[in-house]
Amino acid sequence: MRITAQLIDTTTGAHLWADRFDGSLEDVFELQDKAASSVAAVIEPALRAVEIRRASERETRDLTAYDLYLRALAHSSGSKAALSKALDLLEQAIDRDAHYGPALARAAVCRLLFDLNGWTENRERNRRAAIEHAERALEAAGDDPDTLTSAAHALAYFGENIDAMVALVDRAVGLNPSFAHGWLISAQIRIWAGQHDLAIEHVETAMRLSPRGLSPYHSFIIGLAHFLCRRFEDALPKLTLAVRHHLSNHPQAYRVLASCYAHMGRLEEARAIIERLRAVSPVVVPELNQFRNQEHRELILSGLRLAAGETS
Repeated sequence: MRITAQLIDTTTGAHLWADRFDGSLEDVFELQDKAASSVAAVIEPALRAVEIRRASERETRDLTAYDLYLRALAHSSGSKAALSKALDLLEQAIDRDAHYGPALARAAVCRLLFDLNGWTENRERNRRAAIEHAERALEAAGDDPDTLTSAAHALAYFGENIDAMVALVDRAVGLNPSFAHGWLISAQIRIWAGQHDLAIEHVETAMRLSPRGLSPYHSFIIGLAHFLCRRFEDALPKLTLAVRHHLSNHPQAYRVLASCYAHMGRLEEARAIIERLRAVSPVVVPELNQFRNQEHRELILSGLRLAAGETS
């Protein structure tokens, strides 16, 4: 038996996605589940991309809170300027609808990235605003997996109870097991909780669900998990890949790669990465309080200090 699925934009006739699923009649229900899971995983990001493009092309005066939110998504993973634009658009959306959960949650994640990258002048004010946005998002989230995931991501980063945040993201992927981004963020939160091998499993689930949505972030999470388990040889190619393809907006990848080189005794390469890091972020050795295990945190920091030539 073969099932063929296509996704077409009916307004333009544009072909967005197609796939086929083969199996035997004896396993028809398993084949049905496989097809349904794959279609659900692909349709959400494909539709989101189309909606972002449409929203970006509209005049500002015609935008609704949803349009503003979609426009923000197009900017929310780029440079400092792009992230600032995203946050501004999200704040406009929140001004239009103070209970708009997705915009509140995404604003909290933007503030997470500002802190992570060392792009905020007042870290405490930024942290308070992020927590407020995330908590308000949870009040409005209902059963929306995306909002639950983003809020959990921000709250976990800014120090809220890590077990509660693990439970929150588990609820999100339980509501939609085909939510690839939810599995990826689950992996990140697991890293901070010290569950490294489980983090790798969840990244691999995300990759299986959305193979066309792969990014250097997937490689970074796997590399970070190996690094924290002191599997430096396994970590190195993943971290190198993340840095090579994500240069402008992910200082954390530089930091972990530099630390990995340092722990492997490859100090020249570690110092070269530090120089590249300085061009991306003013913060070379951060606090890393999102890592709940002090030993894991110190593993990154000790390698960074060695690579940066610091004595303590």
